[in-house]
Amino acid sequence: MDFASDNSVGAAPEILAAIAAANAGAALSYGADPWTAKACAIIDAVFEKKCASFLVPTGTAANALALAALTPPYGAVFCHSGAHIMEDECGAPEFFTAGAKLVGIDSAAGKIAPAGLRGKLAAFPRGAVNQVQPAVLSLSQATECGTLYRADEIAELAAIAHGHELAVHLDGARFANALVAQAASPAEMSWKAGIDVLSFGATKNGALACEAVIFFDPGKAKNFLYQRKRGGHALSKGRFLGAQMLAYLSDDLWLRLARKANAQAAKLAAGLGDIPGIALIWPCAANEIFLELPRTMDQALRKGGAHYYEWSLPDAESARHAMCDDSISIRLATSFATETADIERFIALAKAAARPSRSPKTSS
Repeated sequence: MDFASDNSVGAAPEILAAIAAANAGAALSYGADPWTAKACAIIDAVFEKKCASFLVPTGTAANALALAALTPPYGAVFCHSGAHIMEDECGAPEFFTAGAKLVGIDSAAGKIAPAGLRGKLAAFPRGAVNQVQPAVLSLSQATECGTLYRADEIAELAAIAHGHELAVHLDGARFANALVAQAASPAEMSWKAGIDVLSFGATKNGALACEAVIFFDPGKAKNFLYQRKRGGHALSKGRFLGAQMLAYLSDDLWLRLARKANAQAAKLAAGLGDIPGIALIWPCAANEIFLELPRTMDQALRKGGAHYYEWSLPDAESARHAMCDDSISIRLATSFATETADIERFIALAKAAARPSRSPKTSS
């Protein structure tokens, strides 16, 4: 019953087979191999656009290097106050951009609101010599609350950003999960909605270690080869990244894996929703579930073998979801490898922990 993270499980068999196949013989290094070339070509086909795509082994590298390509050291990157680049990258965006400032925007459910973006931009007028200069808007899809932006919501935010001469970056660590949950194409969810650069995740959805930085305007990528190399993320045996991404996108594997993860999350959320004492903090939209539950139930679940994370709510949500002293908030994440039997066992343990204890019988 491991619901700690979609990073916790191994790689999909198809990905492992692709790596093994690429291991035979020799190939040119640093991405000059046929697997990487084919992977970049299939990215163009999937997104219906000629892109400049670069493979890296980690999501942190994808986000930090993408932002470094879009902002000067004296720039400002606007993002949600609870965004992954703000909370969980150990300062990598600031490091790789040589000091650009991350500016958080508080908004409900992990989604930046247009009014909030306008208000924050008004506080950072362009040309003010004492302030960092507006450079990038970074969005997350899915968000850190497991919620999703619709394509039209992305387009509205991107239009505001572009109107203020900002580039728009999308952290798509769970892009596949967000995509299959909505009636939109990859193109509609990205460049057609105004995204300039996408950090396209594969690791959380079946890859061993592979992400892509996709520039929908290749002109914005003119220095990225050097930034990736200087940052230590140009793999000499780059064919193993290319093999992963090629297998990931071939035959719609990435979409099938994401659909499985989302379906398992929906099954888990439905089973937990009617249990007394459990409250969903946000609707389950993709493959993450955020719950409030009694500490006694948490103890019973962990004792029964369940693994998951206790989760701190963003500042914008803490007042709205003020918990009692005997309750905690947690996150459950499913993946392509989540077994239905584990879901059923988890739900059964939660139900058992929710039952009121029976008073001992007294002798007459």
